[in-house]
Amino acid sequence: MESEITIKIDLAKYKYIDLDAENALKLLDKITELMNKKTSDVNEAIRYIRNFDDFYEYMKKKFKDYIAPPRKPDDFIKGDVVIDKVKLYKEGDEKRVVLVFDRRVDVALLEKALKEIGFESVKVEKSF
Repeated sequence: MESEITIKIDLAKYKYIDLDAENALKLLDKITELMNKKTSDVNEAIRYIRNFDDFYEYMKKKFKDYIAPPRKPDDFIKGDVVIDKVKLYKEGDEKRVVLVFDRRVDVALLEKALKEIGFESVKVEKSF
């Protein structure tokens, strides 16, 4: 297993984590466990990753880089949005996922979840 991973934060304070599909599923499960709730956008992101090949082909066909899970306006108001968008791509034969977390998701929560699924070193990198 990889021992180091980077959380990238953009100017708008969205958090990006790039990891393999298996670890992406583990991370989403761990985050829902730590938050004590499973939101609809997390369920959709899990569905995208589990059906990687279908959604990857869809993204290629539609010339999309990211898929945004459907959300209701009241999810934003309640603060129930965890995943902003998901990128699926392949590096050789390896299935890779970029999870883009909403700006309200705490970096400390992401760091804790990554450490609990087996990453020893978690770097936080700001791109601004």
